[in-house]
Amino acid sequence: MLLSRAVRAASRPVAAVLVLALAGTWVIVSIVTGFPATLTLAMVFVIQHTQARHQRATQRKLDEILFTMPGTDNTLVTLEHASDDELHAIGHQHRSARQAVLAESAGQSRGTMPRAQIKDEKTYRAL
Repeated sequence: MLLSRAVRAASRPVAAVLVLALAGTWVIVSIVTGFPATLTLAMVFVIQHTQARHQRATQRKLDEILFTMPGTDNTLVTLEHASDDELHAIGHQHRSARQAVLAESAGQSRGTMPRAQIKDEKTYRAL
């Protein structure tokens, strides 16, 4: 939960301004002590900012896909705000459904087990 809060706080524009201010100070110190450290810090900041931006864009695209698919569980859209316990419970639910489908397909390939029916249709579609 603490890490989730830290991630949300670090992704805000105020954090970027603070980092830029600290980076500016670091640049001045680095010029005195050596230029490569400044370049490394700047590149780390740029890479992290770019990754966060790409992650947000990807998340919006995935959300849009979930919204447009008929019959999907729209609660999956808010998973990035779920607690660790909620994520663990959903992961366990999906693992169980996957194992049932794998067992079903293994039985079909041998021809010894009849097709199993998954009662929770939302879980089946989430696979």
